[in-house]
Amino acid sequence: MIPFSVLDLSPILQGSDAAQSFRSTLDLAQHAEQWGYQRYWLAEHHGMPGIASAATAVLIGHVAGGTSTIRVGAGGVMLPNHSPLVVAEQFGTLASLYPGRIDLGLGRAPGSDQVTARALRRNLASDANEFPRDVVELIDYFSTDPINPVCAVPGQGLNVPIWILGSSLFGAQLAAALGLPYAFASHFAPQQMMQAIALYRDTFRPSAQLAKPYVMLGFNVFAADSDEEAAFQATAMQQAFINLRTGTPSRLPPPVANYLQLISPPERAMLDSVLSCSAIGSRETVRASLKDFIDNTGADELMVTSQIFDHTARLRSYEITSEIFSQ
Repeated sequence: MIPFSVLDLSPILQGSDAAQSFRSTLDLAQHAEQWGYQRYWLAEHHGMPGIASAATAVLIGHVAGGTSTIRVGAGGVMLPNHSPLVVAEQFGTLASLYPGRIDLGLGRAPGSDQVTARALRRNLASDANEFPRDVVELIDYFSTDPINPVCAVPGQGLNVPIWILGSSLFGAQLAAALGLPYAFASHFAPQQMMQAIALYRDTFRPSAQLAKPYVMLGFNVFAADSDEEAAFQATAMQQAFINLRTGTPSRLPPPVANYLQLISPPERAMLDSVLSCSAIGSRETVRASLKDFIDNTGADELMVTSQIFDHTARLRSYEITSEIFSQ
């Protein structure tokens, strides 16, 4: 089967704090390494009460320092929030500390609301071409023969693998034009997934980093020893999503029995749409869902995310998934 990887938002649980989230993140990464996952990515978000991975590069260093073989990276760094030079220096430092193990995925969303974005000192009136220019500038900082007279130290010559992240056609076009691997956020924004994949593959231009298209797709997995237990554990993320979309973001709540029967039809329809790229169930149920998804999309790699409240149950979900892809 294709490679499987882990996307972790380092969720902050109700009744807990970020310190515990970081301990759980490292524990999950160490297990993921043992279970054969390809890479472990952390995502930049700001001002979100349930997400602890705001200082993404710092947390990547924590995870890379506590593991030994698994690739660790950003899925992603929201480049409009940062100077390309600063990102190059940060990831040049990580790549120097952990050679051959660091990935850099780039997104163009702020990873926050507009008020928080302003607090990050972003230029909210920037033009649509700024993100592509910043990506090209960042690639140059890592090259062995940069055009820019400013050098990233560390960074220059390290050729840190760069990915483009997206949930629309914009990222697909940019990744194809630059010859970069493409990661699509189908785990929460699947609406344009098939169109974006086709556009990326049809217009891909080979580059020094990549000879042919490479697509990684986000996918939610809630695996347990029974369909009923998996459905119960999935309600934590379902609640968090409803809270986010109704303007009341929260820490990850504990699961609730029969949650889908308690919400309104519009809320159920929203969940069915945004979380359509999900597998919820026992080993055989999840295996069938994963096979169908891979067959339908032709994904080169899956980035699995399991937003489960109970850490032991979360580990079990990833363990079951690893048993599926290793067979």
